[in-house]
Amino acid sequence: MKNNWKIYMLAFISFLVGTSQFSIVGMLDKVAASVEVSVSTAGQLITIFALANAIGTPIVIIAIARMNQRKQLLLALTIIILGSISTIALPGFGFLVASRAILGIGTGVFVVTAYSIAGKLAPPERSGRAMSNVAMGFSSSLVFGVPIGRMVAASYDWKTIFWVIGLLSLLAAFAVARLIPATEGEASVPLGKRLSHLKNPKIAVTISVTFLVFTGYSIVNTYITPLLTAIMPMMEQKMSIILFTLGIGSLIGSKLSGFLSDKIGKVPTLIDSMVLQILALTLVSISSGGVILAILLLMIWEIACWTFGPTQNFNLMSLAPEASGIVLSLNSSFVQFGFAAGAGIGGITMGGWSALAIPWISVVSVVLGIVVFAFSFRYSTISKSHA
Repeated sequence: MKNNWKIYMLAFISFLVGTSQFSIVGMLDKVAASVEVSVSTAGQLITIFALANAIGTPIVIIAIARMNQRKQLLLALTIIILGSISTIALPGFGFLVASRAILGIGTGVFVVTAYSIAGKLAPPERSGRAMSNVAMGFSSSLVFGVPIGRMVAASYDWKTIFWVIGLLSLLAAFAVARLIPATEGEASVPLGKRLSHLKNPKIAVTISVTFLVFTGYSIVNTYITPLLTAIMPMMEQKMSIILFTLGIGSLIGSKLSGFLSDKIGKVPTLIDSMVLQILALTLVSISSGGVILAILLLMIWEIACWTFGPTQNFNLMSLAPEASGIVLSLNSSFVQFGFAAGAGIGGITMGGWSALAIPWISVVSVVLGIVVFAFSFRYSTISKSHA
């Protein structure tokens, strides 16, 4: 019990560093204007962050595996502070791209290490709950980071949020140095061994569905502000409230995932969540029912997306219980690859068509996810019948 507050501290810092990823979504138009690029080009900042997180995090984790984990946290926070400083101080879009890559690596290393430390700080019977608190801290940054970014950008310069992140990260580094024990790092698993799990067809197909669904999610989420402006141009002054409302949907979805997985099973929950995403976005695109209906449909979409995420983790753990940590790490990387791909595809859509085309492109990605999922399920059934 005495370590509970340390676990909550790690969860709060995870929320803080996660805000560096998600806050920029809510103020993408302001960022684009300040560096004189289009919104679709500015959207590639999400791509860069996600790619750096997905590729850089495992490489850095392997490189620093022999460090004690307190030093790993301090290194991650130092990287985040440097990324925040470069975001604030260096001019132009090119430096902003580099800063996003730095922040992506720092955030990934911090969250992965905090997740591991939380499990060690808690008693064995509560380690899962401790790790879920850190995960909830990071996912909460999606809920609050986007509207916070919008509110800050509306009232101050958009860079103000990175002043706050940088200063709080500095305070967090002092807290970690004084309060977190110097636990030994975990045994380094070579990158090749991690990737070898993708040779398992079930895992490879399951993770490819993760990629497709989160690509669909990112296509909409990255450009949610211009999409909402196109759907409801008279509501721009209330954009932060709308974004906050949609963010609440992700928390509801995360909570629903466990309940539905236990109640109706993992596979039906995954299928239902994908179908609901498709229906909600299709209705948003064809409906002319007004602002309230559009917000309600987008909230249903958000709930469905975040019902999928944790359920997919449960599903992967059941496929490879002996290597659950490595498989979940791979899945997390492919979530970030999905964020990167979605931001890129959304940017092309914005440049070639308009924000109103974005939901349709997202629908295509999720439909592909269902097709792959259904094919793998059918293949698995046929394989068993011939065994």
